[in-house]
Amino acid sequence: MEKTISLRDDSEARILFGKHDENLKKIEKGFGVSTSFRSGELKVTSENKDVLGGTEKLINEFLAVIRKGGYLSPRDIDYSIKNTDLSVPVSDIFLDKIEVSSKRAYVIPRSEGQKRYIDAIRQHDIVFCIGPAGTGKTYLAMAMAVNALRKNVVSRIILTRPAVEAGENLGFLPGDIYEKVNPYLRPLYDALYDMVEPDMIKDYLDRGVIEVAPLAYMRGRTLNDSFIIMDEAQNSTQEQMKMFLTRLGFDSKTVITGDITQSDLPGNKRSGLVHAGSLLEKIGGIKVCALKSKDVVRHELVQKIIEAYKRESEKKNEHTSKF
Repeated sequence: MEKTISLRDDSEARILFGKHDENLKKIEKGFGVSTSFRSGELKVTSENKDVLGGTEKLINEFLAVIRKGGYLSPRDIDYSIKNTDLSVPVSDIFLDKIEVSSKRAYVIPRSEGQKRYIDAIRQHDIVFCIGPAGTGKTYLAMAMAVNALRKNVVSRIILTRPAVEAGENLGFLPGDIYEKVNPYLRPLYDALYDMVEPDMIKDYLDRGVIEVAPLAYMRGRTLNDSFIIMDEAQNSTQEQMKMFLTRLGFDSKTVITGDITQSDLPGNKRSGLVHAGSLLEKIGGIKVCALKSKDVVRHELVQKIIEAYKRESEKKNEHTSKF
């Protein structure tokens, strides 16, 4: 059996096929099909009707992205082939452009989980995002914050994080408040500097348009017209989380991110992120998003490392439950 897909020109074919036909080879291997291209027509052959239909559908999704100016990396091709049961069309994921600045025109989700995450931020005032390292929790939250500031939806961005290693007592550290808290907010700064020009960031910090502060400094405040990001929230206590969530003012949005497998709290302390996620997830206006290893957008080895640790943890739990 054979399907024929018409391409507009050789340029479109080069983008779809990838360098040295890398993308096309991935499609052939992933679906077990054979392909040939001649005179603007891509022919896909398979003995399995369902496989052939699925391959044709995905290639047309890729073309929809390309024709609207989108970009597909080899990782995007791999992800799409391995996750053919996505409830969100591939084109909806890779064409969702979050405008940030002239330095980096836009940021794009790279998985179904990431797409659902940014949609949740658009639709809810408080969003919890729980997931392993490399899934884009912090980066996408920052992109949405910069986008909201750019569009004048909010007048400032507030970045905070529990400073567990210093016991929330930063007084003994040298420098002003920014210098004291800077080591704990480095991941947020890294994301920010990837999207916004350094001189603009300095101006924003000087004018208070972007504010950084340890979690303890949030007490007693009401945060209006702000986009607030709390990173590494698994290191907050229940009391701290309650205090933080009740700072939300009018016309503000809050995103809380964390990895519940990497808590630095003492063993007898339950994470405020875990507690709040289960307590508040059914309240309207609040959304809890869970990102998984398949949403990892770092080096492919990161995904394999996360899965290996997860398997080890499951084996330990299984062994413990027997006694």
